[in-house]
Amino acid sequence: MTITQLQYVLAVAEYRNFTLAAEKSFVTQPTLSMQVQKLEDELDVLIFDRGKKPIAITEVGKKIVAQAKNIVAEAERIKDIVDQDKGFIGGDFTLGIIPTVMPTLLPMFLPTFVKRYPKVNLIIREQSTNTMIRNLQDGHLDAAIAATPLEIEFLKERPLYYEPFVGYVPGNHRLAVKSELSVEDLHIEDVLLLQDGHCFRDGVINLCKSPKKAQGDHFQIESGSFETLVNLSNEGMGMTLLPYLNTLELDEKKRTHLKHFKKPPPAREISIIYHKSELKIQITEAIKEVISGIVRGAIAFEDVEIISPLNSK
Repeated sequence: MTITQLQYVLAVAEYRNFTLAAEKSFVTQPTLSMQVQKLEDELDVLIFDRGKKPIAITEVGKKIVAQAKNIVAEAERIKDIVDQDKGFIGGDFTLGIIPTVMPTLLPMFLPTFVKRYPKVNLIIREQSTNTMIRNLQDGHLDAAIAATPLEIEFLKERPLYYEPFVGYVPGNHRLAVKSELSVEDLHIEDVLLLQDGHCFRDGVINLCKSPKKAQGDHFQIESGSFETLVNLSNEGMGMTLLPYLNTLELDEKKRTHLKHFKKPPPAREISIIYHKSELKIQITEAIKEVISGIVRGAIAFEDVEIISPLNSK
């Protein structure tokens, strides 16, 4: 039994197809199939039922796959220990980032990180929070950046920064006369929201502390981008809430419609999250250090009220 054989078993278990598993493992299909067969012969069991489409995992195979995940992870940890001992920060590192953070945070920290750690091959994937949680559990992501707290047992959460909510209120809106907003001013029925699935949307709904109602008398508008929400606000469709870093990109005219909240402002907690196995922790620490240092200069707010991203419905 070899680590390579176990890696091939995990690939087949994931893709349920020997050809695709071989492609993802960067070997030929006959090579992968032969190694999996050798392992089955050695153990005298069938791990996969090849007679089904897609390939199914046998009952004993499920137990073997679960154990193989642990063994492969521990084997990778040995290299991680050596890298940490040598002070080496490099190699492939896959980082997930939620869509409402990606456009603002990535341009801020990536140039500095790449310059400071040229030996790290940073692979960045924009994903929803639920997708990132699954990929962290399955080992497809080394770490992720998401709104927290998430309260997931197998994950560690380390806050990077706290990002206040800012109101975008057009001139014809009922709140346009306000110099500062309070949570009590918000009516969920006239707040334009992101589409379902965005944690920022759930945070806004939690902030308003009221059940969601239909917007207006004849329409309900939800969008996948903050830019669209701002444009809809300008057309008189309602107000919206933006994360603070998104407001820095607005032009001078649009910035006149921004309304900050009274202190302490509501805010979301943005954290780097990773599996408790802590593989490649030296790279995770490097990412945290760079992001915390850069964002600290952009967000001066210290006293904030954290709004949970967890869906309250």
